[in-house]
Amino acid sequence: MTDTGPSASRLLRPPEPYQFGGSLRSLAMGAHDPCARFVGDTFWWATRTPDGPGTLALRRVGGDLVADCYGPGGGWVADRADAVAGLRDDLTGFDRLAAGHPLVARLANLHRGLRLPATGQIFPRLLRAVLEQKVTGKEAFRAYSATVRRFGVPAPGPLPRLWAPPEPKVIASQPYWVFHPFGVEQRRAETLRRAAVEADRLERCADSAEATRRLTAIAGIGPWTAAEVVRVAFGDPDAVSVGDYHIPNTVAWALAGEARGDDARMLDLLEPFRGHRARVCVLLEAGGHHAPRFGPRMPIRSFARF
Repeated sequence: MTDTGPSASRLLRPPEPYQFGGSLRSLAMGAHDPCARFVGDTFWWATRTPDGPGTLALRRVGGDLVADCYGPGGGWVADRADAVAGLRDDLTGFDRLAAGHPLVARLANLHRGLRLPATGQIFPRLLRAVLEQKVTGKEAFRAYSATVRRFGVPAPGPLPRLWAPPEPKVIASQPYWVFHPFGVEQRRAETLRRAAVEADRLERCADSAEATRRLTAIAGIGPWTAAEVVRVAFGDPDAVSVGDYHIPNTVAWALAGEARGDDARMLDLLEPFRGHRARVCVLLEAGGHHAPRFGPRMPIRSFARF
């Protein structure tokens, strides 16, 4: 952390309407994410850039967004602040698709200010996604937070306890057992290390399709992890998280009134929205739509395969 002023600033003009909190919430792993969180009326996001650590502070001023950027990577972050805020999100054709289902049409209108962020960075989101595989949300957060704090660095800027994520080469150089105290077993630790070795090639991917191919070629990374990554790194509105425990049930219940659904049924129901299938899932979540629960209350789990 430094107490110097911003190294770069931008004035951004979001569309009307624009949902500030809803659009940015997906960038943080809960309220206490070490790399991204809301503090008051400002969203803070720290990352690594080719120029070094950089921090973005986004806040609303009237109808505009002010982006203050800190650190040696501040200029790099400032140039991409509009994408991080979701202002490059392209909704072309979605209204026509949404009109085909009354619930989706209603949600699209109700949350028409919701935008998908695009960070332009793969490894920071991949780090989190690998640690989310097959564990409870609490276990995933513990592993993610401990890994960032152990191997990352304090983020530039005035906000205390904000961290820039680890460099891939630092993660790649660790033996798998270093991650055991964080609750990360050998399988996920080895997947994370393999991904870190490939990080430079992954960051050079031109688009979501290329990134998905390269991600799923790494042992331990499947369609769920790849979709979670490219939806945030590229703002991909069609990246469906196949393999999730909850999403197929949510889609089946919301779109067809069926309490349970598998991946095949989910994809069948989402097919009319191809090109924006992930956007539909985001809207269902924003609208608070969940399949009914049966049996005793269980802890919330992601239960993603990989």
